[in-house]
Amino acid sequence: MKRITIVNGPNLNLLGKREPEVYGLEDFDSYFQGLKERHPDIHLAYAQNNVEGEIINILQESAQSSDGIILNAAGYSHTSVAIADCVVAIGVPVVEVHISNIYAREEFRHHTLLSGKCAGCICGMGLEGYELAVLFFKNYA
Repeated sequence: MKRITIVNGPNLNLLGKREPEVYGLEDFDSYFQGLKERHPDIHLAYAQNNVEGEIINILQESAQSSDGIILNAAGYSHTSVAIADCVVAIGVPVVEVHISNIYAREEFRHHTLLSGKCAGCICGMGLEGYELAVLFFKNYA
């Protein structure tokens, strides 16, 4: 059974409440439960943290027990050299996910420091971007 860890960064604990016109009305815990039910053949784990260093710790720890990591570093995607360096260092494939289409938003969101370090990047597909990443790991990685 493949093991995939989803790691969400800052403010994603507010999904369902934060800017619903951008991020939708569903909270991530509810979405995650449905994702697990749709993929019983995959062991899915989930962690969220608002702190850059803690996200790095989660990534490093997850790499020890995961076949792949789905990372939505949120705002840190655009600013964190440290998280980008971690993605390279852990030696486990990472798929970057963004709920919104970052290319249709503010100019500073058009570039991430992570994309070039990841196996792939999914953006603009809403929460379903996480399922697309799961399918990537399930079928290709």
